[in-house]
Amino acid sequence: MTDLDTRTDGAATGTGVRSRPRAALPALCLTQITGWGIVYYAFPVLISRITADTGWSSDATTGAFSLALLVSAAAGVPIGRILDRRGPHLVMTGGSALAVIGVLAVATAPNLPAFYAAWALTGIAMAATFYQPAFAALTRWWGPDRVRALTIVTLAGGLASTVFAPLTATLAEHLDWRATYLVLAGILAAITLPAHALALRAPWPPAPQTQHPDQPTGGDRTARSRPFILLATAFTLSGFAMYAVVIGLVPLLEERGASPTTAAWALGLGGAGQTLGRTLYAALATRTTVTTRTAALIALGGATTAALALVPGPIPLLVLLSVLAGVVRGNLTLLQATAVTDRWGTTHYGRLSALLAAPATIAAALAPWAGAALAGVLGGYGALFLALSGSSLTAALLATRATPREKARSTGV
Repeated sequence: MTDLDTRTDGAATGTGVRSRPRAALPALCLTQITGWGIVYYAFPVLISRITADTGWSSDATTGAFSLALLVSAAAGVPIGRILDRRGPHLVMTGGSALAVIGVLAVATAPNLPAFYAAWALTGIAMAATFYQPAFAALTRWWGPDRVRALTIVTLAGGLASTVFAPLTATLAEHLDWRATYLVLAGILAAITLPAHALALRAPWPPAPQTQHPDQPTGGDRTARSRPFILLATAFTLSGFAMYAVVIGLVPLLEERGASPTTAAWALGLGGAGQTLGRTLYAALATRTTVTTRTAALIALGGATTAALALVPGPIPLLVLLSVLAGVVRGNLTLLQATAVTDRWGTTHYGRLSALLAAPATIAAALAPWAGAALAGVLGGYGALFLALSGSSLTAALLATRATPREKARSTGV
């Protein structure tokens, strides 16, 4: 190995001449809390006030938010390509500025078409500031220590709703929804813009050499490969089930006799379960193969969904099942964050992870409507959850076939 190779490895892992930027991890923790809290979690808190003030229907208003998720999925792929080449500094700083502009546009939208346009703009900002670019930065900078860094930033991100849902509700008690969004835009600008601009300026390490020298630039062969397509399909089916469960949990528990307050607490405790689950992933990753943990975690997600469908009560038991489902969801977040690296390395992480996440993001955007519609067709949320558990089981079976041959031979999976 040459001296240059040694320096490259050190830059990538943080152990050589150029260490990883120490401020990047705390900055990304702070910006993920703030970005998710304001751009994502404020909307469900404010939607009833938006519809009451504007006269727009709930479906039409929610459709604007879903449009943002769809735009985010589409924008993630070209943004991922830029991340691979240039790093996160300009991408996440520019995305923060765009997020502020988008939230301001949402707050001042004079009509429904302008509201949709504002959320479409905000969707681009989501792709440039949410988990995917943060994961790309940490994966390249932290190298072999990436799981620890990814765990820390997702633990922080899990606090977004805990911090900003109550803050948004408190602001909305004293201000109208437009003024609330204006205040939140100011907070977003004050925190994310300087954090991304100042903490992500470190040199972007060269991409490690691909393990497959004949692979075309950009990972095109990988993206067209059977294992990649199977894994993307598995994550899409699993993601659809996961988000439909989150949206359907409250009405399911109300069908079982829980009060709206109790059902809301169950949903919140499920979020606490996600945080707990993320603390367990590093230990799981060191004790299992990539295929085993992928299939097992997706299957466990299906099992908790089936249990929620089949167990009639009592309510405390259903709340416990909600927490267990949250534990699995927390692990699934980190599973997806490491899926590309564990199979194909870090060379084209930004683009490949965006391609992997795009269909799952689309599924997440469609889950609220599709879940409610299927519940009506199937005769209730219990039947819906049983069907969703079948989707997860199918995803788990697909995941067993989603390991590249080279990786399977080297790990014995």
